[in-house]
Amino acid sequence: MTTDSRVDPPTAADERALLQGFLDFHRATLLWKVSGLTGEQLVQRTVDPSSLSLIGLVRHLSEVEKYWFHRALAGHPSPPKYWTAEHPDGDFDLADPALAEQDVEEFRAIVRTSDELAASYPLDATFIRPGHEAPYSVRYLYIHMIEEYARHNGHADLLRERVDGATGE
Repeated sequence: MTTDSRVDPPTAADERALLQGFLDFHRATLLWKVSGLTGEQLVQRTVDPSSLSLIGLVRHLSEVEKYWFHRALAGHPSPPKYWTAEHPDGDFDLADPALAEQDVEEFRAIVRTSDELAASYPLDATFIRPGHEAPYSVRYLYIHMIEEYARHNGHADLLRERVDGATGE
């Protein structure tokens, strides 16, 4: 892995800064876990029978970001890019090593847009997820995304170690 350039979340700050800090830290952790690898290494499925791969996690979290921030919160039409009804696990199953670098750059762009969208809403603002009736708060959205990244970064730890032996929190 390249040098760890993650910024630790603040230890004392207002609620928004804490939530954003932890989300940023987890996003940076994912990028750290995929750094310095070839496209072939990024698509490796190293934990049989699972279809998980490092680039699959990047693609999956791109879709999660788009769904929650772009589509659910902001109401933007944001159809999935990596999966379809025919290929519901396309984010993992259809990963192409030749496109891995592009997938990472797209993830970065999606995250930037997610941050811009979220910044325009107070934490108490609510929205309705497509297909759901109950309102969700922006605060819930941040907490959910932190949980989503934390879980998948655990997977990334194991996958990266299997790919090239690299470890680190």
